[in-house]
Amino acid sequence: MPDKPTAPARAMRLGVAGPVGTGKSSLIATLCRALSGELRLGVITNDIYTDEDARFLKSAGVLDPERIRPVETGACPHTAIRDDVTANLLAVEDMEADFGPLDLVVIESGGDNLTATFSPALVDAQLFVLDVAGGGDVVRKGGPGIARADLLVINKTDLGEHVGVDVERMTREGREARGGSPVIALSRHDEASVRSLTGWVRDTLARYRTGEHTPVDPGPMAPHFHPDPHGEEAHPHNHAHGQEPEHAGQPT
Repeated sequence: MPDKPTAPARAMRLGVAGPVGTGKSSLIATLCRALSGELRLGVITNDIYTDEDARFLKSAGVLDPERIRPVETGACPHTAIRDDVTANLLAVEDMEADFGPLDLVVIESGGDNLTATFSPALVDAQLFVLDVAGGGDVVRKGGPGIARADLLVINKTDLGEHVGVDVERMTREGREARGGSPVIALSRHDEASVRSLTGWVRDTLARYRTGEHTPVDPGPMAPHFHPDPHGEEAHPHNHAHGQEPEHAGQPT
């Protein structure tokens, strides 16, 4: 007989990643408004040199401000969510030490490109956020976050008609790109879509609590380019998990 899954002793950690401007902070604010009455929440934000996302969430009044804490990565956002997750792990552990027990800690990545994913050493589940203003074709461009995150969110669907995007088609192509894995078309102004998002979070949390949810690694960063700060030709590189990124300290 196989052993029964063991229920975890700590809060579930949910990563939220996606390109700049896709609405990650607004999505987290929506989650906090909807779930703070039933779940004990904490939020960790990531920015390169500022705490702007944390300040936005604090000013929105969605949680006790002390339960929203920033991490300044000082480098490309993915370095702190995948390459060396120490700063985020320490922030989460401090949050739980101060306010525990918590049910859910949401960790927001700084805005990055389509290849950014969280290390499973940091989060238990992760969602990837696109928005219709980025273009309906972006979902077809793929990448590990789009294809293999636990959930893909197509955000700001209320803007679709204004930017010439067929939301239904974009959502359908998202499901095709993910082999049928879940996709939610979201607008914070549409209560039904917010219920779909919070329902997914509740279901994932329930499976995490029973030990039935296993963190899945969406895969390593794809090779990508950073411009040389001295004006020389840009160079491609790949980051291996656990290794020091060669561009540490350089913003993107």
